[in-house]
Amino acid sequence: MKPETDQPSLAQRFRHYEQLVPDDAAVTVVGRLTRMVGLTLEAVGCNVSIGERCMVIDGNHELEAEVVGFEGEKVFLMPITPVSRLKAGAKVMPVENANQLVIGDELLGRVVNGFGEAIDGKGTLHCRVNKSLQGEIINPLHRQPIREPLDVGIKAINALLSVGRGQRLGLFAGSGVGKSMLLGMMTRFTNADITVVGLIGERGREVKEFIEDILGEEGLARSVVVAAPADDSQLIRLRAAQYATSVAEYFREKGKNVLLLMDSLTRYAQAQREIALATGEPPATKGYPPSVFAKIPQLVERAGNAKAGEGSITAFYTVLTEGDDQQDPVADACRAILDGHVVLSRRLAEEGHYPAIDIEASISRAMPQVVSGDHLLSAQKFKQLYSTYQQNKDLITIGAYSAGADAELDKAVEKMPKMRDFLRQSLSQPFSYDESREMLSRLGLEKADTPVVKAKGQKVGQKQTGLASRAKAR
Repeated sequence: MKPETDQPSLAQRFRHYEQLVPDDAAVTVVGRLTRMVGLTLEAVGCNVSIGERCMVIDGNHELEAEVVGFEGEKVFLMPITPVSRLKAGAKVMPVENANQLVIGDELLGRVVNGFGEAIDGKGTLHCRVNKSLQGEIINPLHRQPIREPLDVGIKAINALLSVGRGQRLGLFAGSGVGKSMLLGMMTRFTNADITVVGLIGERGREVKEFIEDILGEEGLARSVVVAAPADDSQLIRLRAAQYATSVAEYFREKGKNVLLLMDSLTRYAQAQREIALATGEPPATKGYPPSVFAKIPQLVERAGNAKAGEGSITAFYTVLTEGDDQQDPVADACRAILDGHVVLSRRLAEEGHYPAIDIEASISRAMPQVVSGDHLLSAQKFKQLYSTYQQNKDLITIGAYSAGADAELDKAVEKMPKMRDFLRQSLSQPFSYDESREMLSRLGLEKADTPVVKAKGQKVGQKQTGLASRAKAR
């Protein structure tokens, strides 16, 4: 008979090990990479959800990716960092809390990428506030109405397209018409407390030029710049736009009036299009899948006024109209959900007219709620006279119109030189909201019309149009 020993039984040893493992210990399921097609990675055996980030590990090489879709047991991932030396069979491991980014006051005066990492060489950021990239949905009935004007320093916008605190506008233009220059002027001249600039999908050269030449030290001091150049992956471009909005939300919650400038919303839509098409979503409108038109309002609706006691986010989104086509699908969708649009004209830009704002095609839907009745009347009269002149410009140019035939056109011809000067502004000269309104009032557009001069063969009280005058001359 063998002597008894003090060795524990197998069951006792298991119970001992079980006590050493925390009750809330998470189990990490590691998947396996099976295929790569184009921009998409396919993996199996992963317990992940949409939007979750993973690390693809192949020996000593690691690649960061994000889950963008699934089909049956297969999970589709999109690389965030450049792909190199990747083989089938690599391990796919989920990353916890990947969509939580740190935000804080230390961001002021800094330039960061889509991950919230400093790229300006001024040292590491030490922010401690965790905030979701997706933001929080605000009940529309709890939002404060738009009632106060915001000074953006551009007299044409302040006076004729007045912007309210919490308004969201689109800046529509083709390439090379001056969108970035106009955004830089707003950043330097605005009276908003904080400015957040999102440079999404722009050329890398333009990022440095915007910060140094357009924004300047004074503008950067009270700004946060989030940059994701064109050579960044689609996910980083999406992430940078969401992160810039999250930064603006952080300062809004602190009671600040924030100006959010995003250049451009079109690049954001194009990044989502590339991701959707790579995962098999069918194209719908001119190559854009339906998810693109769902993503845009989700991003835009995060801006605006907040609840009582909190601040506001006034947002300008640039929209690139490809081929100067104002009916481009993205431009058309943005125009429908924004609170107004400022259109830049290539014709005016080629004439040396800066800023090249097309007053006839632009509108601010919140302007009647933020300006006085006299101011609104002056702005409407300005647009009426400007439009009257443009409609008869060809007749005036060839000398086919006779003065005195139309009082409204006579007044437009008389005021046009001053109106053109009013619409022009140099890059370095700001005009406050009050100055812009006073200059508009001094134009005297709302005064009574000049009496009509009676033309030969014209009855008293009858107006003779430019076309009728031209036909009579013949």
